[in-house]
Parts: sequence; structure tokens; C-alpha cells
Amino acid sequence: MHTAIWALVWFGLVFPAFAQEGAPSAVPVGTVNAERKPVSRNMEFVGRIEAPDRVEIRARVKGYLEDVLFKEGDVVKEGAPLYRIEQGLFEADVQQAQGALERSKAAYTLAVIQLQRAEDLLSKNAGTAVARDQARAMEQQAKGAVLADEANLRTAQINLGYTNIVAPITGRIGRSSVTKGNVVGPDSGVLATIVSQDPMYVTFPVSQREFLRQAETGSRTDPKSINVQIRFSDGATYDQVGRINFLDVTVDRTTDTVMARATMPNPRSALIDGQLVRVILEAGTPQEKIVIPQAALIADQAGVYVFVVEDGKAAIRRVKLGGEIGPGAIIEEGLSAGDQVIVDGLQSVRSGIPVRANPVSRTLNGM
Repeated sequence: MHTAIWALVWFGLVFPAFAQEGAPSAVPVGTVNAERKPVSRNMEFVGRIEAPDRVEIRARVKGYLEDVLFKEGDVVKEGAPLYRIEQGLFEADVQQAQGALERSKAAYTLAVIQLQRAEDLLSKNAGTAVARDQARAMEQQAKGAVLADEANLRTAQINLGYTNIVAPITGRIGRSSVTKGNVVGPDSGVLATIVSQDPMYVTFPVSQREFLRQAETGSRTDPKSINVQIRFSDGATYDQVGRINFLDVTVDRTTDTVMARATMPNPRSALIDGQLVRVILEAGTPQEKIVIPQAALIADQAGVYVFVVEDGKAAIRRVKLGGEIGPGAIIEEGLSAGDQVIVDGLQSVRSGIPVRANPVSRTLNGM
């Protein structure tokens, strides 16, 4: 009897503890309401940024490099001085050519006078036709020498001008491959490269499958009316919208794609020549779609699902995806506008457990 009493006392003390442990407390989770948003029909491609103008700066004459007149990485204006080559020898060539031209002009003047005298003597029967013909030949030779010396002077002046290397376009200049004190010339290779900045091009290959799909749907969208957006490698979306300005006339036989190109504004130099980006084409009339943060998506062998809050408990909803739009996912089936979708605390959530919903702010605009 005594043992039974103690057993009842022990059971009365322990059972409430077990009861408390068996009733789990609600797990706090962050939720976002599924929203219905206007979504355009998108196509996404891998593209690369290209500068419309790209110039390699080279030396056109050989000489000692006196000065480098720019700062690497700066934007230079068209006509701005970049390099200066020693000018002494080229100035001497110009003076030499000027002296040769003066001599040839003097010889030409004398030849003209001698021809006139020979013609006068021949008209008075005091000279011969042979003498007149010789004087005419000398005059023509002197005239040819003047033309040749004028060309030599012009060449010397052009070479002197090449000692000042200037920017042929406006753009950002890269690293200089030479420094002051080196001898440069036509065989020195590229001294620096200038690329234009605004606007920029983005080129991307479009597969034949996409063209056929457009043909099957009967779509005849003007390529120039399609909005072009760019997404960077970190997921951020570029804040400028571009337009397609070129479709290649041939198909690449190795990849079965057509190269497309769009013009993108670049007022703040955010786009860099050679940069790899994602290209998003938006066409057609926007349609209302359910959009939720991609952070809410969970995948398993059966597909993709999310957790939603129903009657204070976590519940699984299988969803059908319709694509991505920035940080958001488009949901074709499985959710309705206003559903509370769990986005934070998913590691602690299981189907059917009590949860305490805490709304969080997630921006889905601008995607």
C-alpha cells in the first residue's frame, strides 16, 4: 500500500512535466504575402558588354618617348594629347625638305625663262627647234622636281605631326604599355587602348529554338520595341533599359545561334567593356502573376514547394514555377494572392508544427 501511494505521488509530479514537453511552443517565422503583379513575357540570355568604339593607340614614327600625358583609367577627350615623341630629328627633316623645295622652285623659274628665250629666238629664226625642245624638257623636269619636293615636305610635316599622339575618340583609356624614356615605333605594338563609354553594346546569341517558338506562336514583335535589361553576376538589375539595334544576317553554324545586339545607356560608366551579364528581353503585354521571393522555394525529388501559414501551423504547398523576375519567382499554380509564405526560419519548420508569423519586408519591384 505504501509503495502504491508513492507511485501515485511520483506519477502526479512527473506527468505534468511530460505534458508540458509534449506541447511544443510556436516557432517564430518570417512571412511574406504572395502578391499578384504585372509580369511581362521574358526571355533570358547570356551576353557580353562591348564598347561601340575601341581604338588601339600605336606609334606611327620611331623615336625617343619624351612624355606620357594622360592618367591611366581616365576618360580622355577626342584630340587630347597622349604621348609625345622627341621632335628634333623630325623638325630637321622638315627644314631639309623646305630647303630642297626652294632649290627646285628656283630651278623651275630658270627653266621657264630659258624656254621663253628659246621660243623667242625660234620665232625670229635666230634659234633652232632642237634648242627650244631641250628648253621645254628642262622646264618640265624642273616642274616635276618641284612637285616631288613638295610631297617630301608634306611627308616630313606629317611625320613631325605623328610625334604628338592624340586621342582619336572620346573614351576611357587603359594601362600604358610603355613609359617615358623608351624608344617607340610602329613595331612597338599597342601603347594603350581607348574604349568609348556611353552608350555601350550588349551582344548575346539567340538560339534557333527561340526563333521557331516565336514563329509557332505567330508573334511578329518588332525587335526594336523589345525592352532589354541587364542583370549582373551578383543578381542586381541594371537601372537602364536598352533597345535591340542589330540582328545578324547569318546563323553561326557551330552553335546554331543568331547574334543579337542591343544599345544600353551608360551615363555612370557602370558597364565595362568585356563584362559578362545576363540579358533579359521583355516583350508583350504584362500579365498578372503571383510573385514570391525566391528565398521561399524548396526543392525535393517530387518538385518545388513552399511553406505557408494556415491556421497558425506550417503547411506544404506544391507550386509550379513560371520563371524568375529579379529576386522573385513567378508562380503559375499552387498559391493565391494573400497567402502567407514563409521566407525566414525555414530550417526550423516542419509540416504541421505551430508557427508564429512575423511579416518581413522583401522588395520585389524593379525586377
